[in-house]
Amino acid sequence: MVIIATWLAGLVALGIILIGIRFLLRPVASAEGFGVPVSMNAYLTVKGVRDITAGLVALPALVTGNQHMLGWLVLASVFAPAGDMVVVLRNGGRRAVAFGVHGLTAAVMVAIAAVLILG
Repeated sequence: MVIIATWLAGLVALGIILIGIRFLLRPVASAEGFGVPVSMNAYLTVKGVRDITAGLVALPALVTGNQHMLGWLVLASVFAPAGDMVVVLRNGGRRAVAFGVHGLTAAVMVAIAAVLILG
């Protein structure tokens, strides 16, 4: 089970890196997919950099095989998708995106973290 959680944590890290790259390359389209359309390219570029950084944070624990630390890093990172969900909801975004993308991501990350931390 820990091996599966480790792979899932790696996929989450890779996924958020790819989302960050998309925000750098296609900021307005990415913002629409986020759930709150905006046209401020500087803000969207910062979001892209934030997402890439969030994904990279897990890589040292993945590379060294420190699954316990990886679990704590994933758990600490849950704040981002949970916060994104709240941002979408508070700014008139689509509830389906808020819960189906951001909320679901947070829930999956909590499950992955629990498996990695508890072993």
